[in-house]
Amino acid sequence: MDKILSARIEESILNRIGLLAKELGTSKKSVIENAILCYSEKVSKEYKIDLFEKTLGAWNRDETTDETVATIRKEFRKSLERYKR
Repeated sequence: MDKILSARIEESILNRIGLLAKELGTSKKSVIENAILCYSEKVSKEYKIDLFEKTLGAWNRDETTDETVATIRKEFRKSLERYKR
């Protein structure tokens, strides 16, 4: 899903984006996305940052899957009991 990004940038940079898009026969969006991807690859290699590992941090849990499921089911049942009067 695409999201909207609003940023103030130098006019000369905006012109470069437009010229690149025109020369490559693509959209400005595509130019910006490709530039960010290339920059993030360069930075992650240069600074030894594993961006993929950082994005998966939410799944790195101390508890087992069974414990997580049990906790969620318990909370769900509690929320249903609240309306059983």
